[in-house]
Amino acid sequence: MALQKLENPFVRSPTLDTVLMVEKTIEEFSGEYNRTELWKHLPKRVMWQTYLVVLEYLESINKKIAYIWNPALAKKLKMRKEIKL
Repeated sequence: MALQKLENPFVRSPTLDTVLMVEKTIEEFSGEYNRTELWKHLPKRVMWQTYLVVLEYLESINKKIAYIWNPALAKKLKMRKEIKL
């Protein structure tokens, strides 16, 4: 699914610390929360637009990001050797 990129002059570029913080939070809570709830559980406040830029960046460098809203399914998937959480 390709996202349409619109030029927005108000989008801020995230710092490396922000990217690392988001990545760590995703690794910590992946499978428990959806995208919005992950954003709410970040240790520091990040603007929503900046958060979306970080997610696009992580996807562009082929980081596998999964949002699973079903905790029971997440437990089943955790058992599979192909999936690393």
